[in-house]
Amino acid sequence: MAQLLNSLHGPLFLNNPSSRDSPSNALTSLQHHLFISRGNYAEFQKCRGVQSSSESNWEVLDHVEKCPLQCEANVSKGGELEVLPHIQTLRKYPKEDLSGKVVLVRFDSTILLREQLDAKARSVSNALFTITYLYEAGAKVILVSDWSSKIDSKLLAADFVSDFLSSVLKLKVVPARCISVYVLSKMDEFKKADILLLENLSEFKEELANCSKFAEKLSSGVDIFVNDSFSQSHKVLASTVGIARFCYASVAGFHFEEGLYQLNKAAKTDGLPYIAIVGGGNLYEKAAALQFLTSRCNGLVFVGMMAFQIMHALGLPVPLNLVEHGALKEALNLIQLARYKKIPLLYPKDFWCMNISLRKQLQIFPAHGILDGWVPVDLGPSSLDEISSLLTKCKKIIWIGPMKFRWSSKDTNGASKLMLMLDKLGQSNCDITVVGTMSCKAVMKESGSVSVYNMVENATVVWEFLKGRKLPGLMALDRAYPFEIDWHATFCDPAQPLVVDIGSGNGLFLLGMAKRRKDLNFLGLEINEKLVRRCLDSIRQSGIKNVYFVATNATSTFRSIVSSYPGELILVSILCPNPDFNKPEYRWRMLQRSLVEAVVDLLESDGKVFLQSDIEEVAVRMKEQFVEYGKGKLTIVHGQDDAISGRGGWLMENPFGITSDWEQHVVDRGAPMYRLMLSKSVRTE
Repeated sequence: MAQLLNSLHGPLFLNNPSSRDSPSNALTSLQHHLFISRGNYAEFQKCRGVQSSSESNWEVLDHVEKCPLQCEANVSKGGELEVLPHIQTLRKYPKEDLSGKVVLVRFDSTILLREQLDAKARSVSNALFTITYLYEAGAKVILVSDWSSKIDSKLLAADFVSDFLSSVLKLKVVPARCISVYVLSKMDEFKKADILLLENLSEFKEELANCSKFAEKLSSGVDIFVNDSFSQSHKVLASTVGIARFCYASVAGFHFEEGLYQLNKAAKTDGLPYIAIVGGGNLYEKAAALQFLTSRCNGLVFVGMMAFQIMHALGLPVPLNLVEHGALKEALNLIQLARYKKIPLLYPKDFWCMNISLRKQLQIFPAHGILDGWVPVDLGPSSLDEISSLLTKCKKIIWIGPMKFRWSSKDTNGASKLMLMLDKLGQSNCDITVVGTMSCKAVMKESGSVSVYNMVENATVVWEFLKGRKLPGLMALDRAYPFEIDWHATFCDPAQPLVVDIGSGNGLFLLGMAKRRKDLNFLGLEINEKLVRRCLDSIRQSGIKNVYFVATNATSTFRSIVSSYPGELILVSILCPNPDFNKPEYRWRMLQRSLVEAVVDLLESDGKVFLQSDIEEVAVRMKEQFVEYGKGKLTIVHGQDDAISGRGGWLMENPFGITSDWEQHVVDRGAPMYRLMLSKSVRTE
């Protein structure tokens, strides 16, 4: 079948022009296991300690029963969370491809530069393993991060950092007085050390600004970028986002991968009784995340300042200095959603309070009866008993945010008692995730069985994720295709030769080709999901069985998708990629070295690559990229008829006789198209 491509006059190329073809989101229902039913809701109020005088506060929310559509909208808003993208990870990256490559690792200084480093801790061991794994695979490893005196004043100097890392890694880490890897390679610095450490990123304002020139300088000479700084994934930095534009491959390290795993676990219900323990404050800023948790969990337990906002929304007396400005509406919405879901929002029944004038004087007050001159410092015994009762049958818990108030006292031990509860549940196979630096420190200090906890130290990343926001550091990494395509279900005959169109757009080119050539299979790879859905609808309506479309970033998924195809790859086309002239650094992003190499590796002997653009600069650049990174296996097809070959070696006509809509638009206005055919040489196989 590969012989079909031997000549431009072969049966695959149709010179006769053909006519062009013209080619709702439903609400997802969420099912939950509920702790309380409509019938025993009043009893649940009673067990929470809501007095009869405050029962009328629920009457304000009675319209929830009468207006279910509004609540369903809230459930949908809070319950729908964008699925985390499947990314390339170091674990799945071919280890043999690391040998001899220059690999830049963006490590997490908050993990590896602690004054008291516990190498057995999961986060630390994963971060260390990323570096040693690369070194043992034969990569030239370069480390980069930011650090400050908040960690350790001595670590301001790169010499101290390199010495510290050397002692931990048992490798020779040498500081480099340069931020450019390319310059370092010219200086032959790699011969002086096992691993190089670049300058402190906190000294460069371009880092926080995500300066494109700085990111390009940082990546110069780098083959592979490994992001292992999960705590920075919510920020837009040159060392985590900008750098990914310029590297051959961008993957997640083992520590980063573990962080994503914990995020996924926090978002899934798994059909288990699931409680969220929520600490800290700023309910207004975290409202979207709290709505999501309310839609997924079987109850929320407030153990921090946000508890007072819930109490205030219920009409309970709360000291004005504890009320968060602007949070009332969001708190009411949360209560409304919880009642519609028939799940509890548990707030403290009592508090240990401190006398402002006599700070050693402590006294227990009911939550709705704190006297003037007293401030809450910890949960009271009744509150802890109530929490314990609610958690007894729980099989999944997320604790996010510190159990902390504006004032604190060393003479109370609410956190310790909460840890005893969680320890007991953890030993009973309860899945417990602890989020936030202070909460994780409480576990490390108070828990007798740290191993039963899943810990994520950076709470901001988790809050941003639960709000439904994309994490820039995550989105910058290469994508990995999430599942294997069932080719037998996709095509009637998956043994037929395959044609792949990269950036297939609205699919008119492939749909037209598929109708002409029933003996070939056609696959479109397009990053725009809406266009792919339209193409798949067109396939269903037309009944065509030899064409399919996938929503993906072909740059990072071409190899994983096409390599599993059982037949031969005989043609790859890239038609009129859209350059962004306002952002030169993005202009050629679609066609990167990794994609070219994947195409060349998977293309059958004598297979063809067809490139086309209405912008000569783009066509020339694509040609140069394929020639440069084609491993010497691609050659420009010569000997073409004068009738179809013009000046500069460009093809004057489309050899397939099937035009895309944009190509037809360009031709209709009399503008030129720049076309080129490349062939994979048989002799180099």
